Amino acid sequence: MAEMVSVPLYQQIKEDIKAAIQSGKYQPKEKIPPEPALSEEYSVSRITVRRAVEELCSEGYLTKMQGRGTFVNTPRINRKFTGGNKVEGFSQTCYKLGLTPGARVVDCRIVPSRRDEQEFFGLKADALLLYVERVRTADGQPIFMENLFLPYEEYKALMSMDLNNTSMFEAIGQVSGHRPADIDHRTVEITRASPEQAQQLAIPLGEPMLFLNVYFLDEGGRPNCIGRQYYIGSRYMFEI
Repeated sequence: MAEMVSVPLYQQIKEDIKAAIQSGKYQPKEKIPPEPALSEEYSVSRITVRRAVEELCSEGYLTKMQGRGTFVNTPRINRKFTGGNKVEGFSQTCYKLGLTPGARVVDCRIVPSRRDEQEFFGLKADALLLYVERVRTADGQPIFMENLFLPYEEYKALMSMDLNNTSMFEAIGQVSGHRPADIDHRTVEITRASPEQAQQLAIPLGEPMLFLNVYFLDEGGRPNCIGRQYYIGSRYMFEI
């Protein structure tokens, strides 16, 4: 006869709170009851409740805000790697999910090109690139750091445009008449938040992140831009 294995109390509480979130009992951005109240509700110690809450925070279901309490996160943004290499911008993905996309410019400057960028764009060794770094948000919540690289001479007009709270794909199309439409190749890696990323995204230092390196083509199959994006692992997922 198989041995019965009891589920730890903190795990039971964790799954119960998670079910309450998934069922809609706790809505996105809603504050859940404080630890003393949950401890009384489940008739367990605060240490047990705290472990359940901390695990839900690490898995992206909850966020603790200093001095304010613990709040339900908005659902993870789920992006499918289907339909070949066709591109769907972040703003378009948000609209499909009923979320409001946002963007805050962190940096916009001219940088030297590197060998892989020169090869992709067909540039000379001394060619310059335009580098745009932004924090992308969904309903005001930071989701990822966006880093785009484009040939400077063709896209220098972007430097005089307001790139806050706008789609870079649309801005690229306005400047050149061609926007990202396909992907030449891409890689996905696991990394951890650097001090700058942690500060910009309001997450703990070393938070797990997904690093997506993408070489975009336009609708005619020509090199368009390179994106090097750092997604918060608990707030974004890719379905293959």
